[in-house]
Amino acid sequence: MTDVYAATDRTTATRTRDRMHYDRERAHAILDEAFDCAVGFVVQGEPRVLPTLHVRVGETLYLHGSTGGRMALTAGTDGIPVCVSVTLLDGLVYGRSHMHHSANYRSVVVHGVARPVTDLAEKTAAMHALVEKSGAGRAADSRPPTKREMAQTNVLALPLVEVSVRARDGGVIDDPEDLALPHWAGVLPVRRVTGPPETQAGVPVPPPAYLAGNPTTAWQTPVLLEGRHVRLEPLSPSHAPGMFEALDDEEVWRHIPQPQARTVEDTAADIAEVIRGQWRGDRAGWAQVDPATGAVMGITTYHDVDPNRRSVGIGHTMLGRKWWRTGVNTEAKLLLLERAFDVLGAAKVFWYTDIRNDRSQNAIARLGASRDGLIRRQRLRPDGSWRDTVVFALTAEEWPAAAQRLRDRLALG
Repeated sequence: MTDVYAATDRTTATRTRDRMHYDRERAHAILDEAFDCAVGFVVQGEPRVLPTLHVRVGETLYLHGSTGGRMALTAGTDGIPVCVSVTLLDGLVYGRSHMHHSANYRSVVVHGVARPVTDLAEKTAAMHALVEKSGAGRAADSRPPTKREMAQTNVLALPLVEVSVRARDGGVIDDPEDLALPHWAGVLPVRRVTGPPETQAGVPVPPPAYLAGNPTTAWQTPVLLEGRHVRLEPLSPSHAPGMFEALDDEEVWRHIPQPQARTVEDTAADIAEVIRGQWRGDRAGWAQVDPATGAVMGITTYHDVDPNRRSVGIGHTMLGRKWWRTGVNTEAKLLLLERAFDVLGAAKVFWYTDIRNDRSQNAIARLGASRDGLIRRQRLRPDGSWRDTVVFALTAEEWPAAAQRLRDRLALG
């Protein structure tokens, strides 16, 4: 197999030939990265172009459809001539004149006869690859199709033989006489960026790490942390009912800078926002769980995560009142501090708390943190008043002594 596809009459450019390429590796890369795929075919003398899902396996391009769809019905058992176009848009090009507006892009066009996949093993493998394209590990993390579902699904196989790559990159190509015009010219880059996952109602588990666009590092990835008084579990939608029950207390919410959750749905929304923060890259959340009973006791998080400066805040911490003045809070903070300093290599851990919240300030001070200052009118309280925020911090140099004091305190408890 050569490293280039052979040009044919259908894949030879008639203009701007410098943008046409035939190298196999470049074509594979575009097909594997792109999700925007359109397939053209002819039905009773009329052209049709349909969007579809695709996946490349070796030198075969598999196209997904329904057995009742027009493309499958037209293909029958003998196959169907198709032209497939897969495109990645990389930028909009703004010229000084209308004629020199353009786009930067990478595209692959494939011609050939797409055959229906009838062999069950090949069809199953193609469906597996199609699901895996959405995230490596997804096929094992979801139910395989049933015999009935497979019978309702059409998969076409198109050999990668007549293949061409067409691409444009670079800047504006303006006419020399237009260069003095007072109009802006340049390129607006276009990138495919996925947003935070939106968990379907009723799903009890957090979004998996393999989802496309996940920006998290170990700093934003909560892991199970186990102690004698508390188990810190990575925050999940399944914690919502127990968390609502534990925190349904006005005293718990007295100094929290957001309205009290009044329903399980409110708590679920709060959890979802923390998980979205993990995907934005600035938070990590845990449920505080009783290791003996499995009861949810509260919530705690890392916030304002900054791996570059090796800095992280501990906050959004709420614990049910029945566990106040026990070893739970001390041990939870010890577990989070051990992960921050000993595992992640933090240079500093800090806390924000309301200036009115004396109980919180005293608890943070007992951890060995120093009061670093006051941020006046830092945010609004739920009642509309301005909150002055006290800042505490603990540095890596102070951590060993603080860790020993915390461990000694827990041992005495």
